[in-house]
Amino acid sequence: MIYDCIVLTDNRYLNDSDDPYKHNVYYEDKLVVKALKDEGLKTERKAWDDITFDWSQTRCIIFRTTWDYFDRFDAFSNWLNTVATQTYLINSEALIRWNLDKHYLQHLKNKGINIPETEFIEPRSKASLKELHSRSGWTKTVLKPCVSGAGRHTYKLDSTNLDEYEILFKDLISKEAMMLQTFQHHIVKQGEMSLMLFDGEFTHAVLKKAKAGDFRVQDDFGGTVYQYQPTEAEIQFAQKAVKACPELPIYARVDIFIDNNNELAISELELIEPELWFRLHPQAAKVLAKAIHKKLVTLGV
Repeated sequence: MIYDCIVLTDNRYLNDSDDPYKHNVYYEDKLVVKALKDEGLKTERKAWDDITFDWSQTRCIIFRTTWDYFDRFDAFSNWLNTVATQTYLINSEALIRWNLDKHYLQHLKNKGINIPETEFIEPRSKASLKELHSRSGWTKTVLKPCVSGAGRHTYKLDSTNLDEYEILFKDLISKEAMMLQTFQHHIVKQGEMSLMLFDGEFTHAVLKKAKAGDFRVQDDFGGTVYQYQPTEAEIQFAQKAVKACPELPIYARVDIFIDNNNELAISELELIEPELWFRLHPQAAKVLAKAIHKKLVTLGV
């Protein structure tokens, strides 16, 4: 059988579960599958590392809940190299590769999009954490990898704990690029807004807040999520950000916040496999399906 679209997940979420988190993943992916089928597209849902499936037998694949890719990056990268020659990727291969590495934030900054003050530290750098803080003049910072997700190796630093993290930093920087950013106080106080856009069209948003005593808003670390109605300025800022990408994404989650200068800024632009909270706004799955159908018609694949 030739499929029109395969919705990608990872093995942990292939089946429904009594676990609320896994059930939400399964339910939201099923909303996308149903919306695609309602568009008349032959659709199935599979794990990205399914060795039994011939990826050339689908017109496109959409990355939805492949949330183990950053823990299995080499295997994922090799798979991506192969599958990109067999079918069309949504978002596109070019956008996925661009978005895999948070150096894309510099691209956005060059396009006039406000980002946090950021120092990119390339692999095998000899600079110490103390040197980086002394040079920048920053007193409170967040250290994170340039290729990461779900808060992996994300640490809050200040003058009291630099020595504690120095050995770990040296180990990390020997293997991968890292980034150092000024600590954003408003994220802790006010949270981070996530705006969902499909083919540039805003559909819905959520507000993510860190638990008391933490700075990470991800639910992996106890963060909570609330439905959120963004201002027109926030919507326009998110739309400006996706228009600054190398090409317009079919789907995007734009994570924004109020920075230390009281201006809107991008914390992340998620174009690969973002959580999109379809359960809070099921209509958005239909908007996504229509955008995918439109892309397939345009491509003529």
